[in-house]
Amino acid sequence: MEGHLYRAVWRWHFYAGLIVLPVLAWLAVTGGLYLYKPEIEAAVYGDWLKASAPGTPLLLGELTRAIEHQSRGKVTQLTAPAETGRSWQATVQVPGGERLTAFVDPGDGRMLGLIAQGGVMKTVRDLHSLIITGPVGNALVEIVAGWAMLLSLSGFYLWWPRGANRALALRGRPGQRRFWRDFHASTGAIAGLILLFLAITGMPWSGVWGKTVQGLVAANGLGRPKSPGPAPWEAAKGGHDMHGGRETLPWSRQAMPAPVGHHASDIGPQRVAEIAAGMGLSPPLTMTFPADAEAPWLVSRTIVRAGDARALYIDAADGAVLQDARFAAFGGGAKAIEWGIAVHQGQEYGEPNRLLMLAGCIGVLLLAISAPVLWWKRRIGGRLAQPPRADRRTARGVAALMLVVGAIFPLTGATMVVALTGEWLAGRMRSRLSIG
Repeated sequence: MEGHLYRAVWRWHFYAGLIVLPVLAWLAVTGGLYLYKPEIEAAVYGDWLKASAPGTPLLLGELTRAIEHQSRGKVTQLTAPAETGRSWQATVQVPGGERLTAFVDPGDGRMLGLIAQGGVMKTVRDLHSLIITGPVGNALVEIVAGWAMLLSLSGFYLWWPRGANRALALRGRPGQRRFWRDFHASTGAIAGLILLFLAITGMPWSGVWGKTVQGLVAANGLGRPKSPGPAPWEAAKGGHDMHGGRETLPWSRQAMPAPVGHHASDIGPQRVAEIAAGMGLSPPLTMTFPADAEAPWLVSRTIVRAGDARALYIDAADGAVLQDARFAAFGGGAKAIEWGIAVHQGQEYGEPNRLLMLAGCIGVLLLAISAPVLWWKRRIGGRLAQPPRADRRTARGVAALMLVVGAIFPLTGATMVVALTGEWLAGRMRSRLSIG
């Protein structure tokens, strides 16, 4: 029985690898780059990140007007860094609707540089999520994440020491199949847990599963405190979404609309900053300007660790605090997901966390390299071939387990149904040919 089960698991591990390893290699490269976002931005933008003007910083109203005069656009966000002596960043909407990122010296309002919104690291992030290719690319990442879970779990079963096989080994020479089998198995044993974690914690960003769970978390009290505005996960009437404020919020808050304010007049960014400071909200943070007459100001903490998450909504008319949403008030589901996201990004536990995620990325690349080499080494009669088939009963049992995973992740499940159907049709064709 174990021999047939091993064959069935091996066969689907092989298919899962064919389907996802090329994309996983892409995700490993782009994800590894994103882990080093601060260092890459420092290398690319250099002196633009430094503030050199001495003396008292400008009031934020003056700073905003200076940016708008130089960029000939409208400021929609201001981002303050944690360290003094660093430039601020502003999101500027120029005529035609395009958004740009401006680096500005807070001491004299001088604009140091102007780039496409988010710059080089937004490009890396979009490449990592494949959102740059549109909904199809984002759906592909979700599918791959589901198959990666299957790949990891099946890999652990195949690796598990039995008989003469050792837990970790590297036997033989690089030209031999045994060497590559041990190399692939040992690397998978070490990197597989990280890959499984990355696949699970990457799912919240996906376009179908992630958005659905995001809404359910918000609607069932598992996410942020409910907004005093419209019902959760309805579209906001106005609010921060129109100016990109959603992107500054933690995952669990993004499905909830901004509360409605009374924008008869505007208290301005300086007063908003003073209110936020008075409530203990200090940089690094992003201030999102109201997008319409009923929208509030949004001040959101830049998240490094999950517990940093905090969003302050301030009425633009009178400075009343409409909501102060803190991590301590999150539901259990949201806390778990926010923690997973912070660890996924290599931030929650400092440099050891980042190095561990980097090791996972390197491990995935090594698996992507060793898998085709191992396949080539096990050619049968000089021809490439898939692993041997198991008996029907065992194959059906493994297929049923696959469909359980597919039911949890529908896009992955749909591709599993296609793969299982293809396997069944191929078997039928072989049977007919053998009879004929």
